[in-house]
Amino acid sequence: MTTAIDPRAPVATGCPVDHRALSAQAAPNGCPVSHRAAAFDPFEEGYQQDPPDYVRWAREQEPTFYSPKLGYWVVTRYESIKAIFRDHHTFSPSIALEKITPTGDEANAVLASYGFALNRTLVNEDEPAHMPRRRALMDPFTPDELKHHEPMVRALAREYVDRFIDDGRADLVDQMLWEVPLTVALHFLGVPEEDMDTLREYSIAHTVNTWGRPKPEEQVAVAHAVGNFWQFAGKVLDKMRQDPEAPGWMQYGIRKQREQPEVVTDSYLHSMMMAGIVAAHETTANATANAMKLLLQHPSVWREICEDPSLIPNAVEECLRHNGSVAAWRRLATKDVQIDGIEIPAGSKLLIVTSSANHDDRHFADADLFDIRRDNASDHLTFGYGAHQCMGKNLARMEMQIFLEEFTRRLPHMRLAEQQFSYVPNTSFRGPEHLWVEWDPQRNPERMCAEVRDAAVPVPVRIGEPSRHAITRPVVVERITPVADGIVQLRLVAPDGRPLPRWTPGSHIDVECGSPDRSRQYSLCGDPADTHAFEIAVLREADGRGGSAWIHANVRVGDRLKIRGPRNHFRLDESRDKLVLIAGGIGITPISAMARRAQALGLDYALHYSGRRRSAMPFIDELAALHGERLHLHVSDEGGRNDLPALLATPEPGTQIYACGPVRMLQALEVCCAHWSDDALRMEHFESTLGALDPSKEQAFEVELKDSGIVVQVPADQTLLHALRAANIDVQSDCEEGLCGSCEVRVLAGEVDHRDVVLIRAERDANQKMMTCCSRACGGQRLVLEL
Repeated sequence: MTTAIDPRAPVATGCPVDHRALSAQAAPNGCPVSHRAAAFDPFEEGYQQDPPDYVRWAREQEPTFYSPKLGYWVVTRYESIKAIFRDHHTFSPSIALEKITPTGDEANAVLASYGFALNRTLVNEDEPAHMPRRRALMDPFTPDELKHHEPMVRALAREYVDRFIDDGRADLVDQMLWEVPLTVALHFLGVPEEDMDTLREYSIAHTVNTWGRPKPEEQVAVAHAVGNFWQFAGKVLDKMRQDPEAPGWMQYGIRKQREQPEVVTDSYLHSMMMAGIVAAHETTANATANAMKLLLQHPSVWREICEDPSLIPNAVEECLRHNGSVAAWRRLATKDVQIDGIEIPAGSKLLIVTSSANHDDRHFADADLFDIRRDNASDHLTFGYGAHQCMGKNLARMEMQIFLEEFTRRLPHMRLAEQQFSYVPNTSFRGPEHLWVEWDPQRNPERMCAEVRDAAVPVPVRIGEPSRHAITRPVVVERITPVADGIVQLRLVAPDGRPLPRWTPGSHIDVECGSPDRSRQYSLCGDPADTHAFEIAVLREADGRGGSAWIHANVRVGDRLKIRGPRNHFRLDESRDKLVLIAGGIGITPISAMARRAQALGLDYALHYSGRRRSAMPFIDELAALHGERLHLHVSDEGGRNDLPALLATPEPGTQIYACGPVRMLQALEVCCAHWSDDALRMEHFESTLGALDPSKEQAFEVELKDSGIVVQVPADQTLLHALRAANIDVQSDCEEGLCGSCEVRVLAGEVDHRDVVLIRAERDANQKMMTCCSRACGGQRLVLEL
């Protein structure tokens, strides 16, 4: 972006921002600021009530912008924010606990009088100090260690519900969701339980002091509370030093200080004591309150988890995504860098709105939909990502699962009371100050069945993110239509008639074909605008793996199937000047949806569809009616073949080619597009040439996990995916054949032997990501991964 900009120009050259509507203000890089960016104020009611909706305009039109009112660059899209989290050297966390609103001299003097000296913590520390401390203090957060806290959390949840279950009305925040997470936090940290109300006052004051905008007349009172909190933390730490063998994370840190005094220092422990109380308590309290509010605002979803508690782990993930307790984080650019095409100068402060990223349709299909069966819900950035991801994330997940289990079992008839929701004004942490609910005590299940209160078999708590294979969505087969020789089209609808998640062209779903271990992927081929059904076309393959044969032989109208998705690893770039869409046989399924979308948008496109004979080519009449002269049929037995070398002889800048079909066609396309730009051709494979590992032809290798600080050995007879799982590292996967892209990880160093059919040529050459289910290290060398 240049600094000399003609404001009359429609769009500045090289700048992604529309320069037709600009304010009189300029960003530090000299670029004029749009009116909406100039008006942005995170302390306004709109942001406090619904941050993702407040910045929707930015996410869609101006994803990174400068806020003159805040003095920060604001980043709103998923991929950009995830990239910022990944690169903690370029984007320092050092300002994460800095006051976002400078306070006056009187308030600063009050803080100084208490000796307030909050320094570096795991949240705001740079390398090289951060990772050694994180590794030294990590063990109490491992799944095996966290399991020890489960009985206490269950007992507390039961005890607090007992207090109000017969009242018929309660403020869940005041009467449970603030105090229980605080008690758990103190127990986890090893802090003696003190006055709850005082600690709540301290915690809120710390939030307002760091991320809020206290009025001048409020600043002194806030400073006194924060100063008292600091001194309280110091006194408790002194008590702990007298009994360092006692249980608790802080005592663990004191013991580690003996072993590594240069890593775990006195000032570090004092700062972590204060920050830890807030981090281990307030975010979980707010997250659970947000989750209950969201679930009760969707009564049909609430009924589903009451009837099927196995849905609770993924419901927790979707609540954290859709309405999490962390709205935004902050970072400092340590060098000149570009984000979303905007030049960001070194020294710039960034507000990265993670709640907006969690509503980005580019990553989460139909992102505003609250969908507890969303299979990538745990991709949310509420816990951050990378080296500074929240260490206590699995403790929070465990608490939230137990709370939801207790409520669904004992108060399934709970409903929201009429009320206005208020939030403590700040940029980053949010949860309702009160959450009033009502119910009829006469309908309490335990009044009718005494065992309900003391249920002997609780729902197993999953410590960690849920597996995608455990998340299925029931659908009913509404219609089966033969559309070509050996091909049927299935129309799938929700059992209760509700809308299904919206999807984008190129998306697919996984269908369980008779059993959970036989899942097959099918591209969606209907109209993306139709939210009432998913449509797939299934070719019966005699030499296939049995999925298509099972569907043809067993599926009937009215049957209930289990599916996962939709997911999209074959996304249409709608900004291209021209699209060339190429399909062969059943490969028309994703391509037909792309063509429909291109026509709806008025894009320049051509659709080339090849097949052996017309009777084996589905949708010909429908495609002809929709696309007219833009449809080019190539039918072999009529003498028509698609002359790919002629079609692709001359590279066209701005043109994107999308193709799906048999392996031979796709291989030919790669040859024909060799002289095009590296990113011009995108292909979707529906069959894999990946065979089983032959240990006699493979080499063992090792991978260093940069964020975890461990090294994993991958033997010749094992995939990287299986080796990571054996090391208790969560990596999602689906097809495990290099087809779907769900097991992708980021590569920091080392050369990859790419064996997938997902990455395009440019991505393979860049060597920055790999599919763990099939790809390996070249020549047995060491890989460094961002895990």
